[in-house]
Amino acid sequence: MSDAELMPSDAEPAPSDAGPALADADLVLADADLVLRSTRVVTPEGIRAASVAVAAGVITAVLPHDARPPEGARLEDLGDDVLLPGLVDTHVHVNDPGRTEWEGFWTATRAAAAGGITTLVDMPLNSLPPTTTVDHLRAKQRTAADKAHVDVGFWGGALPGNVEDLRPLHDAGVFGFKAFLSPSGVEEFPHLGRDALARSMAEIAGFGGLLIVHAEDPHRLDAAPQRGGPRYADFLASRPRQAEDSAIAGLVAEAERLHARVHVLHLSSSDALPLIAAAKADGVRLTVETCPHYLTLTAEEVPDGASEFKCCPPIREAANQDLLWKALADGTVDCVVTDHSPSTADLKTGDFATAWGGISGLQLSLPAVWTEARRRGHGLEDVVRWMSTRTAALVGLDRKGAIESGRDADFAVLAPDETFTVDPAALQHRNRVTAYAGRTLHGVVKSTWLRGERILADGEFTAPKGRLLTRAH
Repeated sequence: MSDAELMPSDAEPAPSDAGPALADADLVLADADLVLRSTRVVTPEGIRAASVAVAAGVITAVLPHDARPPEGARLEDLGDDVLLPGLVDTHVHVNDPGRTEWEGFWTATRAAAAGGITTLVDMPLNSLPPTTTVDHLRAKQRTAADKAHVDVGFWGGALPGNVEDLRPLHDAGVFGFKAFLSPSGVEEFPHLGRDALARSMAEIAGFGGLLIVHAEDPHRLDAAPQRGGPRYADFLASRPRQAEDSAIAGLVAEAERLHARVHVLHLSSSDALPLIAAAKADGVRLTVETCPHYLTLTAEEVPDGASEFKCCPPIREAANQDLLWKALADGTVDCVVTDHSPSTADLKTGDFATAWGGISGLQLSLPAVWTEARRRGHGLEDVVRWMSTRTAALVGLDRKGAIESGRDADFAVLAPDETFTVDPAALQHRNRVTAYAGRTLHGVVKSTWLRGERILADGEFTAPKGRLLTRAH
């Protein structure tokens, strides 16, 4: 993989070279050591019955359902369960090292595998130290090396005063650089003011990197009413849509001026969508993500004092959610990621002003999104595009994100019509706080595969088999 400028909106996979034009399926299967067969395989061309041939951890062909496995190859017949490409989650706070009581690579990657996620990219905070220098990156890689159940890559951080560290981090293989435009919530990761943002963006644009941004305007936040206490309505008023809208407008202007690649993190304000659509139409190199909690939870249903629902920017009203879904469908919003941001349970107090802001969603992101997507008339091919194909493209992982020849044999096996009720005790992340407790969701992950090896089956995990990824991969 090169670090070419690859945007999710134009990064749909090329047609598979293993389709009907193949004259001799037996010849292609000859080198396979594994064949996965299902009546429903999500491919770039759609959902179809197929046999997927794997050799040495790589997909070698997607063949007709009745293709005969070669002698010695293992056949896994999945029946009617759906074979998906493993999900790629590019927004995860693992917090390790330094805040391992909040989360760690062992627990986070088990939660990912349990949710059908086979690749994640770790945010540069809230670990100690944050990933803002090459030495700090190496410390994080050493921590993760023997604990990763899935493949793990890393974002770097852009802070006031670390411009000289950005190119070395890029050369060391981070996938891009995270910045905040408003306070991050941890003092070791301060936000960028206007001038510092311009300097960091110019530096990153100079070497063809990607800047990913928590976009809330601190001046708009300061001007909003700040009331402590348990009322969710008060918290929502303290993080108004205008804070997102204003910050995104400034980002668009800077990205256009510098011809920079910029990605807006965790969009929750539907009011920003016309601006985003216009910027994309004008050729601004802008991509945008949203999160499962903005697509499946609404402000109207958040009980007072239930700070497990607190995140920044906040979960907004049902009408806002409807517009986010429409933007996903028309491509204004490119992808869906978890923003998994856990903490210890004691930090989730009943006071929305002081509680830690973050939703723990790794294990539940696929069923949560699928439950709402199917209700709104979307198919699993849409979910795969939003949560695997386009997220892989965002970070240039061209061996991930699709079931086609030449890609890594990373899979999730899903029973899409089965349901389960969320029990926090059954979750794999370290602190089992969840906004989804008691909800009934569609979609049970039966098994998860990484490079042709089953790493999870029926709730049982293998030893860690994940690799640490860099841009060079």
